[in-house]
Amino acid sequence: MCGIIGHIGTGNALETLLTGLENLEYRGYDSAGIAVQNGSGIAVQKRSGKVDELKNSIGDRHIEGNVGIGHTRWSTHGPPTDENAHPHTDDTADVAVVHNGIIENYADLKSWLRERGHEFTSDTDTEVIPHLIQYYLDAGMANEAAFRRAIDELEGSYAVTAMLDGEHVLYAARQGSPLVVGVEDDEFFLASDVPAFLEYTDTVVYLEDGDVAIVDEDGVEFTDLAGESITREPETVEWDPEQAGKGEYDHFMLKEIYEQPTSLAQAIEGRIDPENGRIALEDFPSGTFEGVGNVQLIACGTSYHAALYGSLALNQAGIRATALLANEYSVTAPPVDDETLVIAVTQSGETADTLNALRQATAAGADTLTVTNVVGSTAAREADDTLFIRAGPEIGVAATKTFSSQAVMLTLLAQRIAADTCGEPPADLTSLLPDLSRMPAQLESMLVTDDAARIADRYRDSQSYFFIGRGLGYPVALEGALKFKEITYEHAEGFASGELKHGPLALVTPNTPVFAVFTGDEDEKTLKNAEEAQTRGAPVIAICPDDHRAVEVADRHIAIPATDSELAGLFANVQLQLVSYHAANQLDRPIDKPRNLAKSVTVE
Repeated sequence: MCGIIGHIGTGNALETLLTGLENLEYRGYDSAGIAVQNGSGIAVQKRSGKVDELKNSIGDRHIEGNVGIGHTRWSTHGPPTDENAHPHTDDTADVAVVHNGIIENYADLKSWLRERGHEFTSDTDTEVIPHLIQYYLDAGMANEAAFRRAIDELEGSYAVTAMLDGEHVLYAARQGSPLVVGVEDDEFFLASDVPAFLEYTDTVVYLEDGDVAIVDEDGVEFTDLAGESITREPETVEWDPEQAGKGEYDHFMLKEIYEQPTSLAQAIEGRIDPENGRIALEDFPSGTFEGVGNVQLIACGTSYHAALYGSLALNQAGIRATALLANEYSVTAPPVDDETLVIAVTQSGETADTLNALRQATAAGADTLTVTNVVGSTAAREADDTLFIRAGPEIGVAATKTFSSQAVMLTLLAQRIAADTCGEPPADLTSLLPDLSRMPAQLESMLVTDDAARIADRYRDSQSYFFIGRGLGYPVALEGALKFKEITYEHAEGFASGELKHGPLALVTPNTPVFAVFTGDEDEKTLKNAEEAQTRGAPVIAICPDDHRAVEVADRHIAIPATDSELAGLFANVQLQLVSYHAANQLDRPIDKPRNLAKSVTVE
């Protein structure tokens, strides 16, 4: 989950590396470091803490050179200390390496290298890589051969970028962790993710597992690990560089909440025809899903809540569907047959648990489809089909606009699958699609209110926070609780409304506000469950339209527009995102960089 940046070109690499690290901090912010070829060796500077602390430590230190690598870390092996920060070097400091992933056989390699006189200064698994390269250099191998031989010794997942003293070359390899090359005339970049260098170039080449890239001032050579030449075609990323910045907002999370009218408009553009009640998913011609008998949706975290939303929409459409945690799929996966469609839901397309579950489903013979935000991602390449959510770059660690776009696209996909399997979509598309087409504008109007900020202030000293919902409101309740706990550090739990009286009600006190999501489906039951908490002293906050009966019963109310029941929960979700944001802001939490978390989880 760490962030890698590399640069080679005509200008000084330092500024580019630091900019890239700032752009990548959502991938990890325990420590950061850079290494630059400065003409008299490799200059390394690294520090525990955020990139700003690294910049302060550099100060006026003379670090110049047109070749360099950088890294921002999310700790796996070893705590976040100066010693454990990347880049790591060998004993002679002639080799510098940055790495994302986990080297599973590092203990054996470390022991083997120690027996041969190598001394280690960190607790990380990464440090074995520069030592291995140096070992093979000392054995007489040329630089490229030593790099390949060292990489061949590694077991586990990795994206590795290395540079060796005395040459203007970057070596890179990928197995199970993302790595992308950026190309702009005579400038070349290596990174874990496109936003690292998006302000410099939008032309990218995605490395695949087993690829090696050799980058120098003349260009990039792509080979397999054995050295055989391979072709990797460049692609143009259609993200606006300004989308990767905060602009006028204090936090990326708030910016991305407010971008949801735009991201949803992008998601549905050209894909719905409200006037004729028709869904047009361009990559899925009529009959694509004809043989689908059951659907398994696999995902983690926020994407799992979107997958759960999608599974309920599929069930309502008459399709057997189950949402499963990707990290449990290897243990609890239901049987797969020739009527099974497995849908991997992953914002980045690089989530390790989801990729492993996707590969397991493929090996079992299932048809596969990925719902993702990133063109060229591993999930997009490995699945049989892909549905892109078109949300644009999301930098805040707490996912916001991607959840909304995932849920909307899964709702459309549910109707599309049902149309192929049942002959026609079961939902009244003449109601759903016009409401969906109005959703971006309605969201924009809703976002100008301050209901959520007032509620956050009113209940900010509470002991615990409960979120309840029924049907499609249930995954929204789960997601509301997840957002709240991950950025406020306060205790929050989400429940199916009817489950309150089966245990959680024992925890309810006057200091436990209950946020109740009303979607228009069986709202009387949800209201009754909320009242059960209210009679025990809990304040109830209803998320519903202004004219809903729950407004009369609840202690407080956060308004959403009146809309189709399949969409109401998504308006409620945005309001709950705002409640979480304002509560965290009032508590002075590091909203974009919550402790112990990272944006893209590329290790199991």
